[in-house]
Amino acid sequence: MLKKIQELDTHLLVYLNSLGSETYDNFWLIITSQLNWTPVFLLMFYLIYRKIGGKQTLYLLLFIAVLIAFTDQTTNLFKNTFQRLRPCNNPEINTIIRVVQSRKSYSFFSGHAANTMAVAMFLFLVLKRHFKYLGFLFLWPLIFAYSRIYLGLHYPGDILTGYFFGALFGFLMFKVYQNLKPKYFPG
Repeated sequence: MLKKIQELDTHLLVYLNSLGSETYDNFWLIITSQLNWTPVFLLMFYLIYRKIGGKQTLYLLLFIAVLIAFTDQTTNLFKNTFQRLRPCNNPEINTIIRVVQSRKSYSFFSGHAANTMAVAMFLFLVLKRHFKYLGFLFLWPLIFAYSRIYLGLHYPGDILTGYFFGALFGFLMFKVYQNLKPKYFPG
């Protein structure tokens, strides 16, 4: 069963990765860089600040920092435990896929997918009553994580697992926030 899932995962990667072309490589390299998202983050936190105030925005940033640290460390634990080669480093397929970027670390599961989904889930749950179209926030993890497939850095299964853990961690952090907010972060 696991072998069949891995085969499907590989076939889906090859298909999705092959949809790319050199014309769009630079675009996806820009998308995959977290630093390039800084203006979006700044705008988002400015809008949050305008809606809930400075003190509550700082509390949110504190929770997001803890959430990202926890999600990132969990991802690294999984990567070092399973030691699944990234597609770009897998000699069975790296000659048939488009390798646009390469990394030496392991693949399972995607930290980009987990971190972005965790933050998106947490922010959505905390702020959905303040912003009408906040569901669009989930486009960020989708676009960001697809870049990892496009570049040859992750299998779709790595992305989906990252989404699962990210959504779970984001939800759990929301529950912690919900329980602590009345006592420690009122406002």
